[in-house]
This record gives sequence, C-alpha cells and structure tokens, in this order.
Amino acid sequence: MKTIFEKSTGTGGMLLCDEDVNIDFIDKKFLRENPAGLPQVSELEVMRHYKELSDRNFCIEKGFYPLGSCTMKYNPKVNELLAGLEGFANLHPLAGDENSQGALELMYKLQEALKEITGMAAVSLQPAAGAHGELSGMMVIKKYFEVKGELRRKVLIPDSAHGTNPASAVECGFETIPVPSNNKGQVDIEALKGVLDKDVAAIMMTNPNTLGIYEENVLEISDLMHKNGSLLYYDGANFNAIMGYTNPGLMGFDVVHLNLHKTFATPHGGGGPGAGPIGVAPHLEEFLPAPVISFDGQKYYRNYDLKYSVGPVKAFYGNFGVLVRAYAYILMMGKNLKTASEDAVLNANYLKEKLKKAYLLPYDVPCMHEFVLSGDKQKEFGVSTLNIAKSLMDNNIHPPTVYFPLIVHEAIMIEPTESESRQRLDEFVQVMLNIAQEARTNPEKILSAPHTAPVKRIDETSAARRPDLKYNEE
Repeated sequence: MKTIFEKSTGTGGMLLCDEDVNIDFIDKKFLRENPAGLPQVSELEVMRHYKELSDRNFCIEKGFYPLGSCTMKYNPKVNELLAGLEGFANLHPLAGDENSQGALELMYKLQEALKEITGMAAVSLQPAAGAHGELSGMMVIKKYFEVKGELRRKVLIPDSAHGTNPASAVECGFETIPVPSNNKGQVDIEALKGVLDKDVAAIMMTNPNTLGIYEENVLEISDLMHKNGSLLYYDGANFNAIMGYTNPGLMGFDVVHLNLHKTFATPHGGGGPGAGPIGVAPHLEEFLPAPVISFDGQKYYRNYDLKYSVGPVKAFYGNFGVLVRAYAYILMMGKNLKTASEDAVLNANYLKEKLKKAYLLPYDVPCMHEFVLSGDKQKEFGVSTLNIAKSLMDNNIHPPTVYFPLIVHEAIMIEPTESESRQRLDEFVQVMLNIAQEARTNPEKILSAPHTAPVKRIDETSAARRPDLKYNEE
C-alpha cells in the first residue's frame, strides 16, 4: 500500500481559495513563502486511501479481541446513534446551564447510577481516561491529608495492581512501596503489615487484580489501612467482573475510578476516547474535581461550591460523547449488568480450563473475568510468548496482553469479555491448541509469524524509536 503522498498525481486537489482573493488583512509573518507540499489527489482517491487504511485495522467487529485488562467488549451501535443526536453532538461546550439542561440531566443521572453501582457517596465525571482518573483520585487523597495537616508520603502498590498505578502516585509526589503477592496470587497480608506505617497515605488496589484473581482478604486489608489512618484507592480497570455482585464501597474503599470505555461499552483504543470518572466516600465529597453536576429540584447546574476541591482536571466537562454512550448502555442493560459480569467470568473460566494443560497456568484457581497463562512450556522449544501472539494474528485473532503482569514469566493475559459466544471461544481454544502443537513439532512456522498480516515481523524497538512510514515493495 502506498502513502497518500506517493499517490499524489500533482493535480486534482481541492482549491482552498482563488489566487486573486485579497489576503492583505493577514500579517505577512503568518504567510507561507513556499507551498505547503500537500498531496494532490481527488476527493474520491482520498476516500479510497483512508478506507483501505481502515480495512487494515483490526477491531472487535472483525474478530476476537481478548486483550487482557482492557475489556474490549462490543459497543452496541445504538450508543453511537444516541451520542450523535444533534442536541448532544452540536451542543457548544461554553453554553450556559440554562441552555444545557438535557446534557446536564444526563450527566447528573449518570453520576447517580455510578454512585449506586460503585457504592460511593459522590462522583465526578471529569477525568478523561483511566490513568487520568487515577491521577485525580490521588490528588484527592493528597489534598485530604494536607487539610488534615498530615504529611504522608508513601503509597503501597501490590505487584498485582494495574500497571499505571505507580506512575499516578509518583505524579502526585508520593513514594511507591511494592507489596508482593502470596502463593495464591493475592496481596501478602504479612508483607503488607511489614511496610504499613504512619507515613502511608493509601494503598492502590485492583480487585480482581491483574491476575484475574479476587482479593479474598480485601476486608482485612481495608481494616488494617483504616486503623492506620490510611485510605484505599480502587482501580476500576477490572470492574467488569463484579457488577451487581459487590462494589468498592462494600469492600471499604475510599476512592474509586471507573473506565467507562471498558466496563460500560464505549469504543476505545488507539489513544481514545475514554472517560475515567472518580467516586468517593462521604468524607471526601468536598475534595472532588469541580464542578460536579447538581440538581436543586427545578434545574440541573454545574456546582463549583466544593470547599476543598482539587479544582477542574479537564477542559469543559470530560469527554461528553463517552458519557452519553455509557449512560445509554446502563439504561439498556439495567439489572442485566450483573448478567454481563456473570458471562464474563464464565467465559474466562471456560477458556482457562480448556487451555491449562497446553499452557502453564501459574495460579490454578477459579478466576474472575480474565486469567494469565505463561508461555514457559513453549519457550522450551524456542517459541516465546511474543511468537505465540504473532501467530494468533494469522488466525484473525487480536493477541492477548503479553508480558504483563510482570510477576508471571512469559505472561499471556486473556480476557474474553461477555460479548463472545461459546462457538467463538471454542474456535480460539482450537487455535491456541494448534499453536502449542506447532511449537513442539514445527516451531519455525511460529517463529516466522505473522504470515498474512499487512506488516510482517519488525524490530519493535526500532519501529518505536525510528519509524519508517514509507511504502516498500520488498
């Protein structure tokens, strides 16, 4: 495939303005001395070019997408239609409250729904993504201790926590202290006690954790932290596993973020869009990013009157289109949100049991919505986890998350979500079993994969640091 510049014919581009248009009103320092060098192609050729590019992209509409910890569930197309309604899509972000009642009502009701789902007392919809929600939550925790007059500098991070947690804590000026897992893949309570002191502000936990295992001692952890005057932060990356069964409030968490673009079926990938609302327990309501959306019985309004607010964390009010999609999904599902979690957990356990003989399963326990295999068996034949991932691409399957979490060597993190049928799961199992067989009998085939993808094997490091975007016939 050629680049758009290589397709340029030198003619056919759209004329933006006539040469005799008077542009004297523009300061000459802003005018080009030379042409911009844009490709010259017709509108039809532009459309064909970008359609061809889009066809080469992999998406959930094209095949199985078991990307662990990312919850790549299907986004119902009705969500897109609703987000595209004129009153939502064309509402100016600077419109006043009196002209934005419909949007404000939707956001208020989404806040109320998320409060019920998470067990939190108050919610802010501002953060634009999961890591942004983490950062906002840690800002709340930091300011809480500042108001109390306590300088707490440490945050505990289990080695099974979500990958962005340490970065979010460090960005807020905290020192991160790792907490190891026990032989069940859960937080080691004794190790936690060993690092818990009065300098600890919080612990950041993902539950179920990134191994897909539920932290069965979460209430004991909550009790230990609160007796120490510390707070608990809940990373909602894996919330798709527990909807309707439990919630962070029942577990004793003080701050939580949700990934609306994961759990509540809005499209994501490629850097966006996303939404990472945060919820807090009653003692932290006044610290939320302002404004929150309030209702006085007659009208909805943006409420800036929060005494200890960390201030706004996003221009205007977050990614509104994602909020619309998430609210539509919640209304559509209702109590079936619980069923979604049931099916996600069932699908993951089904795959785990089907694959654990062919691949190493480091923690052979019932999982939640995802599980982690190891490619160590295949590594004995020279086939790495990366080779397995590349081979999956030849079978119209997006590779799972690989080499994470770091506590599993040659990790393969698989999350089927609730969207997939048993037939599709069985097809995936067969492909994985075939790869395991070929790793033993014909490893060269796996080592040279992918064979059918538009781009074959590349040097990942060089591709990231020195990308060559030119088309090469060879």
